[in-house]
Amino acid sequence: MKRLRIYVSGVVQGVGYRYFTRRKAQEMGVKGYVMNLPDGRVLVVAEGEEQKLDKFISSLKEGPKFANVKGLEIIEEEYTGEFDGFEIRY
Repeated sequence: MKRLRIYVSGVVQGVGYRYFTRRKAQEMGVKGYVMNLPDGRVLVVAEGEEQKLDKFISSLKEGPKFANVKGLEIIEEEYTGEFDGFEIRY
């Protein structure tokens, strides 16, 4: 099991990116949360099996229809198992 902190940059706020991320995480069995940051990026904290996280990252690079993802900064952290599901945080 792995835990990733992912900073998503580009046009990712106001385009349904958080809802898209939550849906993909739920479909793939990834746990954690997503939230907008004041600097215009989106933060995703995700835990799960490595193969599921790899697939999840691929979907984050695409994003929803009106998003324009410029880049992902991915930081591996120590797995905690603290999440029951995947949520949008405000």
